[in-house]
Order: sequence, then C-alpha cells, then structure tokens
Amino acid sequence: MKISTSELLDELKNRTAQHLSFAETLSVKSESDLNFRASEDSWSVLECLEHLNRYGDFYIPEINRNISSAEKSSQPYFKPGILGNYFANSMLPKEKLNKMKTLKTMNPIHSQLNKNVIDKFIRQQEQLLKLLEEARHVDLGKVKTGVSISKLIKLKLGDTFRFVIYHNERHILQIKRILTHKKEDMISKKV
Repeated sequence: MKISTSELLDELKNRTAQHLSFAETLSVKSESDLNFRASEDSWSVLECLEHLNRYGDFYIPEINRNISSAEKSSQPYFKPGILGNYFANSMLPKEKLNKMKTLKTMNPIHSQLNKNVIDKFIRQQEQLLKLLEEARHVDLGKVKTGVSISKLIKLKLGDTFRFVIYHNERHILQIKRILTHKKEDMISKKV
C-alpha cells in the first residue's frame, strides 16, 4: 500500500489542528470537571492529556532530531512499514474502543494535575504541526525514529507520525466520553 505523501501529511495536520482546537475548548472548563473520573480506576480528562504529554515528551524531540539531521529529499509516496503500520492502525479509534495496557511510566492515574497539562498539550500540538510541515522536505520512509518501548525498534517517520497522532485521537475520543459521562452524572444527580 502506497500513500500520497502530501495527502498523508495534510490528513495528519488536519487531525492535529482538530486536537489543538479541542484542547483549547477544555481551557474554559473547571479543574473539578477536568479531574472528574467515572470510576476509581478510570482516567480523568487531565490524566488523558498528561498521558499524551508524556508520549509527546519522547516523540516530539525524537522526531525533531531525526528530521533535523536528515538530508533534504522528499518522495511523492510513502509506503508504511509492516510494524509501523500495525502500531499506527492499532491506535486508530474503533466503534467499541478496545482497552490497552499502558507502560507504568506513561500511566498518570491519581496524579495531582491542573490546567497546565492542557497548555503543555497545546504547545505539543503546535510543535507537531511545525514538524509535519518540515517533514514535507524529507523522505518519510527513509528517516527512522526510535520508539518509546524499546531502543531496538525503529519506525519510518511516516509511521511514527501516524502512531502519535492516531494515539492522540484515541484519547481525545476518550476525553469526549468522560465529559459526556460527567454531564450525565450531573443530570442524574439533579433528578
């Protein structure tokens, strides 16, 4: 399967811009709403964003470093790698979201969080948008990046972008479900 490089980057930029815009809407919510959790072992809105920030802390510098050191040459098409394609597609939200285990270091449950988490997520989305633009000048298949789970695995840059942005999308949908649950919880308490 080959994907048009410009179409892929446009799609990823569009998704990232939507994530950024959504995060900005969260800034007006109270910290109480943002720290609401449906159950003791579920994440709050801020914990979802903190989880994404922790991944961003690894992937954004990793992507930046590899784009900066790459020779300038773009290709009209990107062919996903087998492993990278699997990782990226596993992050895409599905009708019934399958739960996944997260690494202990990436699990923010029961952290004391405030709205600074939103500001950091917004900054990371702005950085991702810049990196996606810079990626137009490198070969998405030739440039490789490390992954957070192992120093031995390298993914094609195009797959890394897909993984990170689809992962963000997955948790943005989780946040929307948390907010819906919070709203329903408040309605049921008033009745």
